[in-house]
Amino acid sequence: MGPARLLAAMRAPAVLAAVVVVLASRAAAAQDTQQHSLLDRPHTVAELEAGILALPGAPISLANRGGATPLGSIGNGDATLQTGLHVLFRATGEWAIGAGATFAPRPTSDTSYGGGAGGLSRTHSRSYLSMGGEARYYPLRGRWFEGWFGLRGGAVIIGDRFSTNSATPVPPILGNNTVTVSTEGLTLGVQVGADYLLTDAWVIGLALRADRWILPTQKPFSQESSCDSLGDCPTLTGSAAAFEMGVTVGYRIPL
Repeated sequence: MGPARLLAAMRAPAVLAAVVVVLASRAAAAQDTQQHSLLDRPHTVAELEAGILALPGAPISLANRGGATPLGSIGNGDATLQTGLHVLFRATGEWAIGAGATFAPRPTSDTSYGGGAGGLSRTHSRSYLSMGGEARYYPLRGRWFEGWFGLRGGAVIIGDRFSTNSATPVPPILGNNTVTVSTEGLTLGVQVGADYLLTDAWVIGLALRADRWILPTQKPFSQESSCDSLGDCPTLTGSAAAFEMGVTVGYRIPL
């Protein structure tokens, strides 16, 4: 065997070993990427939510119970469609903190509300807005599924709208026949949910919440009454229980 052939024979095992090392490192990197999803890295997530809000002990009037939702009436209180937005920062796989807001875009209406001075025939509706912070803990974590529970708290604003049915129409520049009285209070509650990852970025989920609303009978930090000039007052004060069920769609952004 000549020197050239001998040198080539000695180099072949070294080249083969180098190729094996490169292929093994690439396979390990690919496997590491598959095993470590976005959930294992710090990221933020923005969630859109649509669902139902139910207040079992707070109908908008004695004659209107159960509310109005895509599923029909629920219970003996008020119930309505609710939408929301949540933005969460997840520093670790187990914990997330953030803030959210929910709003009822189609409040229940009672066209035969007889409150106010003189027993005027009025239409009454009640809208809900809540804003605050929240924290979630994720004890169940898998590659595509995870379960969580947490706490949330913040402010809740309730708007009672009264419209006089027999009012004479006037140009909008002169006003309208609707008066809104508001109630501002605090909310504190618990929540539980589950998420399923469609991809590392997109996720769908289900959330259930139970809150306690604390609503004063007067304006905060004031002795001013919340009633309007016709004697119509906020229809929800004191302590009230609120329950929510929502479907969420989220998008995750790595940091």
